[in-house]
Amino acid sequence: MVVGLNHRTAPVEVRERFWMSGCRQAEALSMLSQGEGIEEVLVFSTCNRTEFVVWGDATLAVNSVLRFLTAEYDLKLCEWNSFYRLLDDEALAHAFRVACGLDSMCIGEEQIGRQVSSAWQQARNAGSSGRSLDAVLRKALGVRRRVRKETALGSHFVSAPYAAVELAEQIFGSLSSRNIVLLGAGKLGEIASKALVSRGAQSVTVINRTDARAEELARKSGIRACVFTDRWASFAQADLVVSATAAPGFAFTVEDMRRLASDRKGRKLVLIDLALPRDIDPAVREFEGVLLYDLEDLERAVESRSGMRAGEREAEQIVLKEVQGFRKELMADHAAPELTALRLRLDEICRQELESFRLEQGPFPKDQDQLIAAVSARITHKIAGSLARELKGHPEARKHGHVSATV
Repeated sequence: MVVGLNHRTAPVEVRERFWMSGCRQAEALSMLSQGEGIEEVLVFSTCNRTEFVVWGDATLAVNSVLRFLTAEYDLKLCEWNSFYRLLDDEALAHAFRVACGLDSMCIGEEQIGRQVSSAWQQARNAGSSGRSLDAVLRKALGVRRRVRKETALGSHFVSAPYAAVELAEQIFGSLSSRNIVLLGAGKLGEIASKALVSRGAQSVTVINRTDARAEELARKSGIRACVFTDRWASFAQADLVVSATAAPGFAFTVEDMRRLASDRKGRKLVLIDLALPRDIDPAVREFEGVLLYDLEDLERAVESRSGMRAGEREAEQIVLKEVQGFRKELMADHAAPELTALRLRLDEICRQELESFRLEQGPFPKDQDQLIAAVSARITHKIAGSLARELKGHPEARKHGHVSATV
């Protein structure tokens, strides 16, 4: 099962609320691993999505994710409506599409493969991904490799920084004579610097809180570095600022813009914010001559000119075929005869006991009857889940078809 939101279902301010740093993802894995109905779990959070990939009992697991989001993020009902809940074939297809870059803002992007691998490794390190999710993630990355080998989807390097540079070209025309400031020297900043240089930008200055990181990127990319304490002079002369830091709060505030306003005298300044959480305070739009584009604006710009990319149709067909074959393989591998029989027997016992209880104590009002049935099913599923984990943890039990009496 996949529970999540992305750039298609939620605006940037909602995605920002549920974005998780690496440390926060590790904490979420620890909490959710203890959740009812969850046998295995992976957390995947990028600037475009936050998703929980779960193996377990669908109904109970969704409730566990819901409780986690409510307790840790003060989830509102209107925000829950932005989350999708995908099961079985739909969940597999989604996982494969995400890994291939088919569900990205920039179709076919390169970075998503590394992000999926990193999230998987984090779940494995936390012990929250086991036999089932390992198989799913291994297959998802295998499908990605097949798509990139057999289609033209990965033939053009695309990413949010490249889309930002294309947007800047639409605004300015040529970038060769523009003063450009790159705020942030991390991975996104490095990609943005390459994109700017490849499009003919000749005056690019990188600024980072750690001056050494800025100098390192400047050497690699053939651009200039500015000492952080001298950044105001660079901002005052800039035509374009591309911001891509990992700051937890605004790296460019209203006060910063107010400080620059007198020096700029209303001269146009284009700001493109690639970060999540956002780097640039949206309130800077109130200043004369300032044009701010965040990820949501960039998404609209990409969508307005997007058509079917080369290889996209073929990639979608590969995903659908792989889902069909893998689902059969997955279920055959995981549905051990003794466990399947056990689940069926537990369901049968539950049904028989409910019928006896209704005859002896009933009849009950409809709402009470439904509540009794729900509680019985919940207990049954919890017992089955515990037994499933026991079987997975003891190979000899799977081999001989028995579990310990302590379960």
